[in-house]
Amino acid sequence: MMCGGLSDPEPATAETQAIADQVKSQLEEKENKKFPLFKAVEFRSQVVAGMNHFIKVQVGDDDYVHIRVYERLPHEKKPPALTSYQTNKARHDELSYF
Repeated sequence: MMCGGLSDPEPATAETQAIADQVKSQLEEKENKKFPLFKAVEFRSQVVAGMNHFIKVQVGDDDYVHIRVYERLPHEKKPPALTSYQTNKARHDELSYF
């Protein structure tokens, strides 16, 4: 992966799901709603001063959100943060930089 560029889309892993789970409450607070389904299905990564994770998350039967999560460098000892998101996405929508 080139520094600063996005990785190719990949199926979500257990690690991807764990990152998404850590910011679920942040998204619920911003959207003022609960997501009983919150399943990471695809991700891309971007190396910055830390790591940006772009994750496609299924939140309904055919309802998806794209979230961008910033994971700081380990020595900073801070949890991942939801930095941006897009709602009203579908399964086929491309996961791109936002």
